Amino acid sequence: MPVSPAMAEDLAAAVRRLYEEAERSLIERMARALAEGIGSPLWAEIKLRSVGDLREAVERITAALQQDADGAVALALAEAYGRGRQAAVAELGGLDVGRELQARRLLPGAPAVDRLAASWAADSRPLYRRITRAVLDSFRDIITRVTAGPLLGTETRRQASQRALNQFAERGIRGFTDKSGRRWELATYAEMAVRSVTARAAVEGHTDTLEEAGVGLVVVSDAPLECPLCAPWEGEVLALSGQPGPRTVQAPHATDTGSLLRRRPTVSVHVVGTLPEARAAGLFHPNCRHSVSAYLPGVTERPQAPPHPSGATYKDTQKQRYLERQVRAWKRRAAAALDEDARRTANARVRAYQARIRQLTADTGLKRKPTREQSRTAR
Repeated sequence: MPVSPAMAEDLAAAVRRLYEEAERSLIERMARALAEGIGSPLWAEIKLRSVGDLREAVERITAALQQDADGAVALALAEAYGRGRQAAVAELGGLDVGRELQARRLLPGAPAVDRLAASWAADSRPLYRRITRAVLDSFRDIITRVTAGPLLGTETRRQASQRALNQFAERGIRGFTDKSGRRWELATYAEMAVRSVTARAAVEGHTDTLEEAGVGLVVVSDAPLECPLCAPWEGEVLALSGQPGPRTVQAPHATDTGSLLRRRPTVSVHVVGTLPEARAAGLFHPNCRHSVSAYLPGVTERPQAPPHPSGATYKDTQKQRYLERQVRAWKRRAAAALDEDARRTANARVRAYQARIRQLTADTGLKRKPTREQSRTAR
């Protein structure tokens, strides 16, 4: 059974929902804080003095989020690693070594799971500090901007507050900036990070089991709608370890073990590199459609790319991702609404973008993913 990031996708979705709920709570808490006493002439002074109360509320929410997310990720990693092991056993089931593995009681590898869980905890810890800073900085900035607007007579304080809140909600809480300078929304970054680490757990469970069985080669699927990062590795054989770079190896035939009168035959296999090398170059990035499976010399045939039935392109998938981001942004604006009119307007935009997604998936045959449109913020 091939192993791919999609194998652990449902596990990452559960963690994403935790972050979406936390983001909704933070936006609504900020909206309530700004709306309270908005008609008072001393509103700006009162709001600035209330920053400490807002900080306490934000820290309570982020502490609960961290505890829940760490526990959910640990469970997800164990499940993903176990799925990877079971996939390897299924692939090798027809061989003697596969039957031997099947007879064992397969448990997730505690060292691998603990290592990945510790890596996630270390990588995500700074994120929670950024959440608190992002909310408080935005709160102070909104107060400053709002007090300037009414003084100039250009808009009411409520209108200025709503406009500033809309801008904050639309972009979301930006909790992380990657090496390329891209700023990630809180829930999007969390899902990406969890999908990456759970996919890694599934792949490691798979490859650890293959190596236990003496299988050192895997083959990459040839998937439709591939991205430029993955295209060089499609349909190619990779070594699980060793030096990077292409080479030809002589591998024992997987099923022909020879006899007393005949040595076990070998098969020439062209290897384009190693699995760690391919992953470092971009294979198995978030939303990757590729998988790897055991390559058994003399038995496994290299995969052929199935065409997408509707002729959809990679560009279509990127358009779908854009529309999903717009749905989430307008749901956050609904959460930030200070009155019913603003809420109705935001929800109308949510429905409009969802209609565009329905049309796109109908035209291209792409699969709609409602979980990627959810931010738990619409009312």
